[in-house]
Amino acid sequence: MTSFDYVIVGGGSAGCVLARRLSDNPGNRVCLLEAGADDTSPFVHAPLGLAATVSGNYLNWAFKTVPQAGLNGRRGYQPRGKVLGGSSSINAMIYTRGHPWDYDHWAALGNPGWSFADVLPYFKMSQNQERGGDEFHGTGGPLNVADLRSPNPLAQAFVDAAAEMQLPRNDDFNGMEQEGVGRYQVTQINGERCSAARAYLSPVRSRDNLSILTGAQATMLILEGKRVLGVRYRQSGAEHEVHAGREVILSAGALQTPQLLLLSGIGPGAALQAKGIDVAHDLPGVGRNLQDHIDIVIPYLSDSRHAMGLTIGGVAQAIKGIFEWRRQRTGLITSNTTETGGFVKSRPDLAIPDLQLHFSIAIVDDHGRKRHFQRGYCAHVCLLRPKSRGSVSLSGKNPAAAPRIDPNFLAEDEDLQGLVDGFKLTRRILEAPALSPYRGKQLFTADIQTDEQIIADIRNRADTIYHPVGTAKMGRDDMAVVNPELKVRGIDGLRVVDASIMPTLIGGNTNAPTIMIAEKAAEMIAQAR
Repeated sequence: MTSFDYVIVGGGSAGCVLARRLSDNPGNRVCLLEAGADDTSPFVHAPLGLAATVSGNYLNWAFKTVPQAGLNGRRGYQPRGKVLGGSSSINAMIYTRGHPWDYDHWAALGNPGWSFADVLPYFKMSQNQERGGDEFHGTGGPLNVADLRSPNPLAQAFVDAAAEMQLPRNDDFNGMEQEGVGRYQVTQINGERCSAARAYLSPVRSRDNLSILTGAQATMLILEGKRVLGVRYRQSGAEHEVHAGREVILSAGALQTPQLLLLSGIGPGAALQAKGIDVAHDLPGVGRNLQDHIDIVIPYLSDSRHAMGLTIGGVAQAIKGIFEWRRQRTGLITSNTTETGGFVKSRPDLAIPDLQLHFSIAIVDDHGRKRHFQRGYCAHVCLLRPKSRGSVSLSGKNPAAAPRIDPNFLAEDEDLQGLVDGFKLTRRILEAPALSPYRGKQLFTADIQTDEQIIADIRNRADTIYHPVGTAKMGRDDMAVVNPELKVRGIDGLRVVDASIMPTLIGGNTNAPTIMIAEKAAEMIAQAR
């Protein structure tokens, strides 16, 4: 048994931030537990390596959902990073914050201190914006935010096509206005991925007051009455314990943070008893309120050399790109594949965008798990604020078993209609003149015209775009798991700091907001002392 001041469970986007910020104080002894491997793989550091990690179980938990009634009984796919840096080590590196309305809405739900004006300083604190600082952007922070080094002309054609459809151009989705289509900025530095581990941990790995344990999967919280004393974990086949003199902080993500709470007897009492787990604290909101971005992909074949694909020429380009990347960190390997996109409204009367577009220079079919030996490209469209709510629960008492994940996709008719509207808008952009030089046939959707046909296609192919949140939500109501200081209600010495605390899903990619949450939490923890 070992003792520290703070024990952090989960070395992902939030955990890496907390480990760095809490160990900045030499008087704190900090332990970080990460179930996955160290982030030494070239598939982590080479941006295009995401093509290998997202689609399989390498450095990836590769969870599956329960069968989804809204998706014709299909089981959805839920990739999550199983590596230091968490999902920031395998994601598409897109840096977006969501809309200011999202955070003002959090505050209005009873969470003082979480309005956009409150959280913007933490976004800026985390960031080193290569374009320079201003009222919305910071410099000198650990997380490098950059423009892509070798932008693809095909990705630019999508932006031009959107302009032909009278959609506004936007060169900064995190500035004054979110709406529009343009190039995404990415969390990269010098042509390499800048994960949370690279940004926050790499410079401080040698600190005497910071212990980073990889391959260490937390199995249960150690409780004495209503206080958490530490964490049990399994490493190299053996059981261990680590104690926390001040706090245990759960940063295992929206799927595994509630799983660990439930395994420890913290959650809905009747559901725990049904699994044979003693109830330590009846907290009904644990695992409820799961929200995720439901997404549909529209792929096209293409003969263009700018489109990626598993062809002889495409493979030759990739090999050439590897040598270029190794020499000078430029070229094809620096691409995140999803180089452009934007935030648009399905109806002009809406106050803020309700749809997000991601344009990929490759065919993405079933998360890249279905291979096509042809070149192509595609556009994703996702619904930013779905009404459907799902849950995370236990599949059994075994901590090594995957959690039971039920996003409950398309349970609300309003979500389905929003995705139908997004499908129509996205296809209009893809049929615009700017993409004519690249456009081959539609891979799945050429004969789809009516709303009924679009709905059938959505139910056959739609799935997540990897933004689960909300399963240990922040708030004051009976279903809240943590208060606005992110302390677990009714339990001493325990906080949750990750995407699970979001009361509602934000309108954008969730990595930057998760890092912001951890920056703010680290300051709250320091102030609490």
